[in-house]
Amino acid sequence: MEILVAGGSGFLGTALRGQLGRAGHSVTQLVRSEPSMPAQVRWNPYAGDLDPSVVDRADAVINLAGAPLAHWPLTTAYKQQIVDSRVATTRTLAETIASTGGGTALINASGINYYGSDRGDEPLDESSSPGVDFMAEVTKQWEDATSAAADTGARIAVLRTSVVLDQSGGALKPLLLPFRLGVGGRLGSGRQWFASVSLADYVAAVSRIVTDESMSGPYNIVAPVPATNAEFTAALGQRLHRPTRLAVPAVALSAALPELSRALLGGVKAAPRRLLEAGFEFSHPTIGAQLDAALA
Repeated sequence: MEILVAGGSGFLGTALRGQLGRAGHSVTQLVRSEPSMPAQVRWNPYAGDLDPSVVDRADAVINLAGAPLAHWPLTTAYKQQIVDSRVATTRTLAETIASTGGGTALINASGINYYGSDRGDEPLDESSSPGVDFMAEVTKQWEDATSAAADTGARIAVLRTSVVLDQSGGALKPLLLPFRLGVGGRLGSGRQWFASVSLADYVAAVSRIVTDESMSGPYNIVAPVPATNAEFTAALGQRLHRPTRLAVPAVALSAALPELSRALLGGVKAAPRRLLEAGFEFSHPTIGAQLDAALA
């Protein structure tokens, strides 16, 4: 397949481009700076500037673009950057696909926070209602921005991605030092659900969705066996041979990080129902298996 990737220079994009290339696909990266290699094409998503012929030649476009969520302080200006970096890029891709007749599939990133930051013990699959907090609203706008392409009949798949675990990047990398120093611990009670997936399973699931023309709509990219924050903390401590008796009190976390504490102390019990129905097999279904793979 001919595949375009936007936002492909980060932790997830680099791993995905590598896997698709090894599988024999032709992968071209959309970049906002001057291209530094032949397999790159420049675009300006905020100005709606993308050569339609580049999109028309592609079988699929994967959009992973978006400003990082791990940012402090979470100011009003940065919140707008979070929105714009997702919605503008998606809209430019969707409108360009629409202008070429809708023959190119759009595989668009989204987040498990579509369901909100705290749904307690409620089981959540792709048919569940959206949440109502800031990131849930952002994610709904992000997914809605694909509508121009969808209206022309293009295949649209949405990746509601959970925390992707690997020592090379993402959320796990900055946690390793405090845990190795023996000062890692659960957040609050630790009873909140911690939705996660291994990097290998993330790459395999997205690769399957990209290349399988029968797959469209939303997909929860999350391991099938749910774990709590306390279970994640204990499993990581065991693998690093370090104690995890410390805990960050909920009150202290709320005082130090008022904008982020709800997301850190909340959780969603999400399930990959549609991936399982499609016959996808997870290599690392449990939190222990995910961490074994992440630390290998």
